[in-house]
Amino acid sequence: MATEHAGNAQQVLTPSGYIDHHLAFNAKSFGESSFWTLHVDTFAMSVALGIIVMGLIWLVARKATSGVPGKGQAFVELVFGFIDDQVKNIFHGNRHAFIAPTALTVFLWVLVLNSMDFLPVDWVAGIVSFFGGEHATWRAVPTSDINTTFALALAVWILMIFFSIKVKGLGGWVHELFYAPFGGAKFFKPKTAMGVVGLLLSPLLFVANFAFNLIEYISKPLSHALRLFGNMYAGEVIFLLLGMWAATGAGWIIPSAILGAGWSIFHILIVALQAFIFMMLTVVYLAMAHESH
Repeated sequence: MATEHAGNAQQVLTPSGYIDHHLAFNAKSFGESSFWTLHVDTFAMSVALGIIVMGLIWLVARKATSGVPGKGQAFVELVFGFIDDQVKNIFHGNRHAFIAPTALTVFLWVLVLNSMDFLPVDWVAGIVSFFGGEHATWRAVPTSDINTTFALALAVWILMIFFSIKVKGLGGWVHELFYAPFGGAKFFKPKTAMGVVGLLLSPLLFVANFAFNLIEYISKPLSHALRLFGNMYAGEVIFLLLGMWAATGAGWIIPSAILGAGWSIFHILIVALQAFIFMMLTVVYLAMAHESH
């Protein structure tokens, strides 16, 4: 047992073991199958950060005044106005009923989830090891988990279908699936041989329209989820590589620190930009659901 423990500790000290340890999830399986697995760290961080954001906004709204705003109220009003302007340029209906609040919620939540990437991974590992033991794992960045980004994207996808049916009706939505964008079959009396061919092939437009729309419906949540996941996962890996570079020798500490500081500054833009892009795609998809082809 002592030999096995020593071997495990040595594995963690290797570069691959270091990366594997920091990229491992705190997972709990339900049943014998590994399919039903809960990433406890992702779930706990997502819920906790969501509650914190809602609590902070609630505190600011509770203390809001119609006079000269404080710094907190001015910042929140600036964010509210920025998001509302973006939604107004895309969605032309009653945006304040659902779309604008949803966009604000998505932006703030994804922003704070992404911001966890600024936490030093070794600090997080040290805190987790203190409470859970040497080999305890904890991923602090929920959006570097593909399950999180797919869950968010699927929620937007379900809302998109819901509003399509709500605005156009079930019949209108199904009609759009088979009639847009190429139009439907046209039945006419052919006058030439090519007219006969056109008449026979005309029903294939239904198949083409449905295939086109099916690809669109499948690609939207995939691109929505993978874009956010890929950027945040890559950022997490780069931070780990820079940390490993510093650990290879004293001569690499200063260069890796400079590169790490530069990457951190650049990563601030990535964190905010990815939250903004995810929010904008959400608004675009919901706006498209309210419009007809």
